[in-house]
Amino acid sequence: MRGPPSPCLVIEDDTEAASYLVKALGEAGHVADHAADGESGYGMAAEGGYDVLVVDRMLPKRDGLSVIASLRAEGNTTPVLILSALGQVDDRVTGLRAGGDDYLPKPYAFSELLARVEVLARRTTPAEAQTVYQVGDLELDRLARMVKRNEQPIILQPREFRLLEYLMKYAGTVVTRTMLLENVWDYHFDPQTNVIDVHISRLRAKIDKEFDTPLLHTVRGAGYVLRADG
Repeated sequence: MRGPPSPCLVIEDDTEAASYLVKALGEAGHVADHAADGESGYGMAAEGGYDVLVVDRMLPKRDGLSVIASLRAEGNTTPVLILSALGQVDDRVTGLRAGGDDYLPKPYAFSELLARVEVLARRTTPAEAQTVYQVGDLELDRLARMVKRNEQPIILQPREFRLLEYLMKYAGTVVTRTMLLENVWDYHFDPQTNVIDVHISRLRAKIDKEFDTPLLHTVRGAGYVLRADG
């Protein structure tokens, strides 16, 4: 289950690569426009209306970093994924400091690009005014800060509540460790600890252990998903 379609702008001068990317994003359920140079890309991006910008770093008329820096200077906060054949650490740092939100070296796997685009799109999609989440017989009330399963109250620590709230918000979707670190712990780096594993284990013990049907599943090599269908 994916989120709603996201309007994206691909700023890429390689016609073949851009055509493939626009087509693939469309097949994945998103809407993608294309700009073939930095100047036209800047103009389209400045008009707004996009959830994500996918920007090649080396562009004719105006380079990608210049486009991003100008947009940021004008208060445009649309998330930007930078694509570049320049993939060294210093190159990525330069791109992020110029205002990029993520950086993907070429060549890339489309599945990874799609995942990154969708993560960035969530930052600009207005949050639903939903106060109660339900997955199977598990219910979470955000306002009352209460959780119950099969009408039995479940006591969670604040971080466990936040973790479950995030998993329920994206129920049915695989949530990666990076997504959890950024949205539950506010880490924008991997601290190389087992903090996620510990909290997932504690949460699973509270919401699954005493019940017949497990809801919290580990997807090996990908992350975690909360779903009622097994």
